[in-house]
Amino acid sequence: MKWKIIVTTATAAATSGLLLAACSQSHTASDNGGNLKSDMASSQVLNWSENGSELTTLDTSLVTDSISANMINNTMEGLYRIGANNKITPGIATNTVVSKDKKTYTFTLRKNAKWSNGDPVTAQDFVYSWRRTIDPKTASQYAYLYAGIKNAEQITNGKAKVDSLGIKADGKYKLTVTLDKPMAYFKILMGFAIFFPQNQHAVQDYGKDYGTTASKMVYDGPFTMTGWKGTNTTWTLKRNPHYWDKRHVYLERINDQVVKSPTTGFNLFQSNKLDMATLSGEQVKNERNNPKLVLRKTSRLNYLEFNQKKVPALANAKLRQAMSLVIDRQELVKNVLGDGSTVPKGFVTTGLATDPTTGEDFATENSVAEAVTQNDAKAKQLWAAGLKEVGKKSLTLSLTHDSVDQTKETAEYLEGQWQKELPGLKITDITLPFKNRLARETAGNFELAISGWQADFADPISDLGILTSTNDYNFGKWNNADYDAAIKQAQTATNNSTRWQAMGRAEKIIGTESGVVPLTQNTIAQMVNPKLKGLIYNTSGTNYNFKDAYLEK
Repeated sequence: MKWKIIVTTATAAATSGLLLAACSQSHTASDNGGNLKSDMASSQVLNWSENGSELTTLDTSLVTDSISANMINNTMEGLYRIGANNKITPGIATNTVVSKDKKTYTFTLRKNAKWSNGDPVTAQDFVYSWRRTIDPKTASQYAYLYAGIKNAEQITNGKAKVDSLGIKADGKYKLTVTLDKPMAYFKILMGFAIFFPQNQHAVQDYGKDYGTTASKMVYDGPFTMTGWKGTNTTWTLKRNPHYWDKRHVYLERINDQVVKSPTTGFNLFQSNKLDMATLSGEQVKNERNNPKLVLRKTSRLNYLEFNQKKVPALANAKLRQAMSLVIDRQELVKNVLGDGSTVPKGFVTTGLATDPTTGEDFATENSVAEAVTQNDAKAKQLWAAGLKEVGKKSLTLSLTHDSVDQTKETAEYLEGQWQKELPGLKITDITLPFKNRLARETAGNFELAISGWQADFADPISDLGILTSTNDYNFGKWNNADYDAAIKQAQTATNNSTRWQAMGRAEKIIGTESGVVPLTQNTIAQMVNPKLKGLIYNTSGTNYNFKDAYLEK
């Protein structure tokens, strides 16, 4: 069975929005500053949707989920924008000078960049934003990405002052960043939301409400947002008249909404009320020959997390390994989900990065086969031995997961397999909306959880770095000294081969120990309006960049 698989970035992908409003309004070339090309439709209104997940924040210091990151990526802008195939494209920086030792970056900023309130975007906006994000008082879960910038780790550990961070404004339009060591992936990091500037006046004026609604924000990106009140599931992106490159932003409006049911989404797409709808497994099977079906590869891994702090028995590797070994991932992706998802080879997803020496895919090169292979007989042996080691005859555990169909189906399958194959194991189910599940997991209020992680940039360290013992995203508190040492070496090595080998060791450790259990690698199946052109889609980081997107005639 063959499906159309899109791996390039200038492809179609739109989803729903404020449906009635979108259908009733028409926008012309004059509305768009007269900058429409000859092949563009006069109405540049796109209806987009989010598959079950909700928008949680517009605060770049506090963002943790992909929906919020995508909205920030299209309403805000950093030193660079991430273009097609994860390539760096111009943002606020017009020029970059790198020192010979690759530890000092000097950025010249464009003088015509403005916030949506009319304020200029300055070097001080970056200094303020970075200091706010890395300040332990902010409790940013992404502060760890600053590691390698001068004094960042000391600041996050409370051993240095925030203003000692290696970033300095030399006047309004020159920014200097100093690193502790060369960072192979530094430039691509600058295109990620956590490094975007913030308007100090807005942050201070809005206080605790900053970023919690569309109106409690200012924007420096291609679009501004209206209509999001913090808890509702519909909002609109509008072309930003203050954006420095507004003449090359073609969509006048993007109406966005959360669609929890794939059936609802498909019906809206069929009635031309959505430009994109995300499909479920059965729908994918039914539409496999439809030319409007697009399968988008992603770097998102769905995995099982064990809360070893809340349930000490889960610190036993044999129990974790047994729970992994009874999972038939081929059955899960083909017959349970059937949505194009694939069997992962490890914690790092396939297709993310290749070994610079061998050219081989990192995930393939460092796969621990037993970590993703079914073996019921061995699972039973390990389960019995593990229970004996922790002094128990049975375990009752709760599994917390999202309420979207894909995750519910995965949970039902796991619960069935565990209780069928592992004597004495009883599972209780906790189904929650995404926002609530994330809050519980962040607070450590779970026993087992189906979690998900998408690489923030196209490098294995973006995945592997979150499982160190001190990382805020290591919700289950798995702890392995050898793993921490391997990641530390990968983060500090100046030799690329040494760095790659260290990351390979880390991948093998997590696979052998089943510190977390890989379940599925996501593929997003979408019905897409073929008239949508110019949309940039990347498998890692913030997936969607609408800046150059448009609807053709």
